[in-house]
Amino acid sequence: MKQNVHFITVATPDLDVARAFYVAALGWVPLIDVPGEIIFFQVAPGAVLGLFDADKFAEDLGTGPSHGSVSGVTLSHNVESPAEVHAVVVAMTAAGGTVLKAPQPGAFGGIFHAHVQAPGGIIWEIAHNPGWQIGADGTVSFG
Repeated sequence: MKQNVHFITVATPDLDVARAFYVAALGWVPLIDVPGEIIFFQVAPGAVLGLFDADKFAEDLGTGPSHGSVSGVTLSHNVESPAEVHAVVVAMTAAGGTVLKAPQPGAFGGIFHAHVQAPGGIIWEIAHNPGWQIGADGTVSFG
């Protein structure tokens, strides 16, 4: 198996609320939007985030109805400065997100970050890490 991930799919209990948060409030443009089922967003070269209606997600897995929450996972959005961390947190909060950790220096690795929970349960880390570089092609390098 090659070391790559092309799709990250997360069940969401209310697809319309997710659409309002990501599309209407944050201005994300869907790659595909199937009302009542799933929304896909191109989030990086070769990477797509899917928000799947929780009932349809459970049906697809064959596990029956489940409205569990996302747990033990964060999606990270890396920015150029601590000021941009603050700005993104303000935008996400205005869009209906809940701040779990206000912008602050992190305990590990010289990072400045915050955590915001989106409607539907996804926890986003908004981070500035001067030790990381993200190239124009989307590749990440450390140090």
